[in-house]
Amino acid sequence: MNIKKVVVIGSGTMGGGIAAQIANAGIPVYLLDISSEIAKNACERIKKSRPPLLMKEDLSSLIHPGNIEDDLDHISDADWIVEAVVERIDIKKSIYAKIDSRRKESALVSSNTSSIPLKVLSENMSEDMKKVFCITHFFNPVRYMRLLELVITPINDRNRIKFLEKFCDEQLGKTVVICNDSPGFLGNRVGVYAMQVAMTEAFNLGLTVEEADAIFGRPMGIPKTGVFGLYDLIGIDLMADVLKSFIKELPLSDPFHEVGQELPLIKKLIEDGYTGRKGKGGFFRMNKENNQKILESLNYKNYSYHKSKKINLSLPDLMDLDHLLNRGDIYSQYAWNIIKKTILYASALVPDVTENFNDIDDAMRCGFNWQKGPFEILHEIGVTEFLKKLDSSDKIPVFLQSLQKNNISLFALEKNELYHYNISRGLIPVARQDGIISLADKKKISKPLYSNDSISLWEFNEQSHFICAEFHTKANALDQRSAEGLLRAHDLCQNNFDGIVIANDGMQFSAGVNLNVFLDMALKKEWKEIDSFLNQFQQACTQLRYAPFPVVAAPSGLAIGGGYEVVAQTDYVAAHSNSVLGLVEPLVGLIPAGGGCKEMLRRWSNDPKSKEDPNYASMQVFNILGYALTMDSPDKAKEYKFLEKDDFMVMSRDRLIAEADKKIALVKESYTAPKKTIFNLPGPSVMPAMIEILETLFNSNKIKDHGLTVGKKLGFMLSGGNTDISQPLSEQQLLDLERAVFLELIETPQTQERIKYTLDTGKPLFN
Repeated sequence: MNIKKVVVIGSGTMGGGIAAQIANAGIPVYLLDISSEIAKNACERIKKSRPPLLMKEDLSSLIHPGNIEDDLDHISDADWIVEAVVERIDIKKSIYAKIDSRRKESALVSSNTSSIPLKVLSENMSEDMKKVFCITHFFNPVRYMRLLELVITPINDRNRIKFLEKFCDEQLGKTVVICNDSPGFLGNRVGVYAMQVAMTEAFNLGLTVEEADAIFGRPMGIPKTGVFGLYDLIGIDLMADVLKSFIKELPLSDPFHEVGQELPLIKKLIEDGYTGRKGKGGFFRMNKENNQKILESLNYKNYSYHKSKKINLSLPDLMDLDHLLNRGDIYSQYAWNIIKKTILYASALVPDVTENFNDIDDAMRCGFNWQKGPFEILHEIGVTEFLKKLDSSDKIPVFLQSLQKNNISLFALEKNELYHYNISRGLIPVARQDGIISLADKKKISKPLYSNDSISLWEFNEQSHFICAEFHTKANALDQRSAEGLLRAHDLCQNNFDGIVIANDGMQFSAGVNLNVFLDMALKKEWKEIDSFLNQFQQACTQLRYAPFPVVAAPSGLAIGGGYEVVAQTDYVAAHSNSVLGLVEPLVGLIPAGGGCKEMLRRWSNDPKSKEDPNYASMQVFNILGYALTMDSPDKAKEYKFLEKDDFMVMSRDRLIAEADKKIALVKESYTAPKKTIFNLPGPSVMPAMIEILETLFNSNKIKDHGLTVGKKLGFMLSGGNTDISQPLSEQQLLDLERAVFLELIETPQTQERIKYTLDTGKPLFN
């Protein structure tokens, strides 16, 4: 049994996204709509989408547009048919009748609905089709959101559903959560409830929208959009429709009714056209003052806008529940009210909506980008401590009562495995698909071999015996402690482990070296300290590259700047399909100085064209780094040599560590460290060609004075400095040159101005 052909009916945002992800898996897909023109337009949108829905442009050839009237016979030999049309039951049911009359017996059929119950969709279906019909609820954008809720009923053919689950996991790269047929399934049921609690509690406590978003954000392990920012992003009118659907479907006894009723404020915002980012604004809006864009926030008490204020809560950048909940102020009260109600609500869904509570955690992490799900938060607080903090009026769900009665923890280490509590079966093993190694699971029951504020080292004994080095700062930015941890990993691995995997659970692998640290040292003129840090970082990466054991990087999300320099100096890269790789230091007036320049020169020097043209490697790297190019998929990264031939792509983020472990197990017996490279670079002879490019950019106003300076310094580095093609250069000489040029640039006020501007705005400054 295999899926070799898919038909998607409905070419809107979700249908197009599903078709694109199927094409990313290398499978032909027929995208049908009421007219071929609509489907063709959808294909054009997919090609032009930003961020891109396709991992390579040529994958668009796998998507075949058509119309429901003329092309529905493609269903006859399709292995999976996905319905993704408008949320109208009558339209959906008419399509199901056509599918049933044409599909082959073995074909799977699913709907992408987010709100209509499975029992309603299937009520007029043949018994045979009911067995293979389910809901596959993808999240938008399909390529980038990990969660897929697979909604089933007892009538389903479980073997067929199991096959679909495996396909969506391994080939589409989704974290698949099995759900019973209930309103909102799991992710939206808990996520929307938590949003409504965050909003209503903010109103109850009189917090401003800025204060509420500052708490219901990074301090709680939630994306920085917060609740009001997320409302604007989704669309206030769309959220109102979602709430009406929940209110209609859920029984009156459900606590959702307490927080989901339409508010007069929301109604007025919609009536006035304030529907969020797609409208005139919402809880936030952009205004102009002296020709400058100004972000304004809504004062919901008097329905007026004011200039947004940055809220300083004196909290760590990262999730720190203990600190947050024990502040003893209105902010800790707000956080506790949200956490308490969300945990109680999620607990009430076990076992009726899902038997496994950790499915809810997976849904919140992968569908709403929470760092920890409600039960992981409960585990961190402690069940006993949580119950002690409840008010006498709080209703304790049966699941929590059972935990309390049996005096048992949510998670436990049994037989050297992670077990979790099941209300009907007691402690049972946490069920993960074969080929998944979860760092999050490891952290629930183990202590690291070594840990500091920036990095932790974890022991795994799977196919190989390896250390997992995990960055855990804000955006996993690198600092001196990160380098210390990498050096410690190298030392611990000697003679005791088979290798090292560098991976983490963060949204980003690493957004680079911490610019705040560099700026602070630069303003204090601590040039020796900067050089010392860079040298330590270089040596940490060099030790890993030439270690007597294999090192595998497993990036997901951003691996740019210093983050990419770590990746580039490992033996193998198991790159998630949505990895973004690149060296972007010139945007802040610097050059890569953790081995990035050296590493890119090594790769391009090995290109056969370098043997014919002594300037080839220097010029190629000059253009790649000078334009700060980033690659948004492993396939594209290989074209520019950000990845090498032995590096490989992994569709599922859940499988990154397991694939890295598999690589170590495969090579550990025969592994030998790579030989160091000797470089022959052209020196000053290539500079005129580089300067010509820079002057063209300068004259066309694409770079300014400091951009010209940075470009010349970058060219000097990549040419090898004061050398010529006959003089051999060692890797260490190039590392020394990287640091020297970096220091020259960071001493300039213009680079310091660039760094500060980027830290303040998140955008590059062209000066």
